[in-house]
Amino acid sequence: MFDALADQMEAAWKKLRGQDRISEANIQMALREVRRALLEADVNLQVVKDFVAKVQEQAFGAEVLTGVRPDQQFIKIVYDQLVQLMGTTESPLAQAPNSPTVILLAGLQGTGKTTAAAKLALYLQKQDRLALLVATDVYRPAAIDQLVTLGAQVGVPVFELGTQVSPVEIARRGVEEGRLRGVDTVIVDTAGRLQIDSAMMAELVQIKAAISPHETLLVVDAMTGQEAATLTRTFHEQVGVTGAILTKLDGDTRGGAALSVRQISQQPIKFIGVGEKVEALQPFYPERMASRILGMGDVLTLVERAQEAVDIADAEKLQAKILTAQFDFTDFLKQMRLLKNMGSIGNLLKMIPGMNKINDEQLRQGESKLKQAEAMINSMTAAERSNPDLLAGAPSRRRRIARGSGYQEVDVTRLVSEFQQMRRMMQQLGQGGGLPGMPGLAGLGGGEEPGRPGWRGYPGAAPAQKKKKDKKDKKKKGFGNL
Repeated sequence: MFDALADQMEAAWKKLRGQDRISEANIQMALREVRRALLEADVNLQVVKDFVAKVQEQAFGAEVLTGVRPDQQFIKIVYDQLVQLMGTTESPLAQAPNSPTVILLAGLQGTGKTTAAAKLALYLQKQDRLALLVATDVYRPAAIDQLVTLGAQVGVPVFELGTQVSPVEIARRGVEEGRLRGVDTVIVDTAGRLQIDSAMMAELVQIKAAISPHETLLVVDAMTGQEAATLTRTFHEQVGVTGAILTKLDGDTRGGAALSVRQISQQPIKFIGVGEKVEALQPFYPERMASRILGMGDVLTLVERAQEAVDIADAEKLQAKILTAQFDFTDFLKQMRLLKNMGSIGNLLKMIPGMNKINDEQLRQGESKLKQAEAMINSMTAAERSNPDLLAGAPSRRRRIARGSGYQEVDVTRLVSEFQQMRRMMQQLGQGGGLPGMPGLAGLGGGEEPGRPGWRGYPGAAPAQKKKKDKKDKKKKGFGNL
């Protein structure tokens, strides 16, 4: 997501690196790169012009603070303007004072609308909001069956009356059914078309009039680029929408839709779809998206995903096992599968600040190694998984595992060796001893050296007399020339 845009934005920062201040000459070079990056990301032309003009205005008027480089100041200005462009703050779903809250989903065919309905229902379930799905797409073959299947997958009931009843009547009776069941939210999935036509719009207007939804969300394929913004505006003018759901954003490395929808349509992006799984729906946070675009990661979203996937009690048990060198291959396998449930390894890594430079080839190699490790662990016996030391001195066991997993004995040996090294390192950290071979990190686990408050936790802050003593010791040991 936004890989190409992030890479090209960095070219703008490079224009200002090494400069002692922001001037008219160097800012024009940086702005040219920003303009090119946005246009190639398929952002609407008028949006690009307005954005660059605002950045230029802010940059000329900005005073570079002491200790802050011009390129850092420029990044901050671009970040602030990106947040403004995408809507400043999150736009949460409406919640009616009296249940049920009614959400109407609209969109063209092929945008992932039916899947988005199920994803939204699952998201609401996680918010302790009971949902009911209503299937009104009587035109597309198997559309109702698809929603019923997805509903069963996420554990949400689906109301449907077949294909012989009008969509308006199905929607009206579906909302009434939700009221009788006492559900919190009713999500009405409507029919899409290959293109906008008068019949489609007229039917949507009739359904909206019949059920008076609290939210009318347009589901838009992010791969359509700036056309997504135009589509949202057209639907809003003819039907009246309260927001958009951008789907397939994980496959769109350009990102133009996310930057154009709010500005062109004047309607907020409520959610983004970032994968095919039913869990792959996230609220849209402009500030987090701006951070991703600028290659600064998205730690908050990463933490939220981890909180959803990780059981706190299990995490505490695992931590205790790691710090006492009891962490085994079964635990390792469990953590690998947990990461998979959180999403692709590549997307997770790119949420970590500073990790955006990992290229696709490196990611492929990393994921290949994880698959290799999983195959070898699956070929181990229960005893070998729980006691990795069994494999260290048993070549026959390693050969058997290699044959069973389809790899070489040297691969199994390497896995066992690296795993044991990791266990020793974690144990040493748990004991406050620092990383092996890295004495400068000793004591990072906390605690204080007697008579030297706070020093042990912060090796760089050692008192002057301590540093002198260390220097003398080095000379005694023959390290005086270091």
